[in-house]
Order: sequence, then C-alpha cells, then structure tokens
Amino acid sequence: MKTLVKIKSVYDKPAPEDGCRVLVDRLWPRGMTREAAALDEWAKELAPSTDLRKWFGHSPALWTGFQQRYKEELRTNETVAPFVEAHRKDKLITLLYAAKDHEHNQAVVLHAYLQQAFDKAKDRE
Repeated sequence: MKTLVKIKSVYDKPAPEDGCRVLVDRLWPRGMTREAAALDEWAKELAPSTDLRKWFGHSPALWTGFQQRYKEELRTNETVAPFVEAHRKDKLITLLYAAKDHEHNQAVVLHAYLQQAFDKAKDRE
C-alpha cells in the first residue's frame, strides 16, 4: 500500500478525504482554533527553522533559494525518518499550512520531499 501525500490550507474546511491531517507550520495559525483545525498531528519539527522562515518571508523572489535551503534542512532533520516510519501505513496524509501564498510555502517543498521518502520506504518493503 502506497502512502499518498497532499497539501491543503489549514483554513480550508476539513474533509473525510483528507486522511491524516498534519499541520506543518512551526507557529500556530492565526485565528484558528484546535477544533476548527481538526488535526491529527502538529509536526512543527518538520517546518523550516525559524531563521529560514524569517529569511524567506514568503517572498516569491526568494523561492528557489528557500527550496534549496529547506531541502538541506530536511536532509539533516532527524525527525523526518521517524515521521515516515510512523505514517507509512497511512493511505493518505494531508499536510496543512497557513500561508496565504498557495504556491510558495513550505508545504509545497515538504510534500515532494515526503512523497519521495514514502515511495522509498515502500520500495524497501
């Protein structure tokens, strides 16, 4: 069974087809209650470091550099492998983010990174 990873704004309405809902922001989303977020998990340790988040500031002009730096952080992040192991039997994981920019945010990068990690884990089975 392959794990599918998708992304969605935490401000969008929760849906049964979201599967396991995981918030991947380091900071709690403004104006969002825990009930409304309907989270299964808050994986803030997978979010970019505070320094990288502040450097990027959601500036599309810095997007390429942000992607490179965040992927490097993920390669050395000791929580990625345990996260993949803990969720490798889930059919669907939805990464939730609070950024207003739906194309230039950490969940876009993390989505691709984790999907590849889940695919590799499946290949090793």
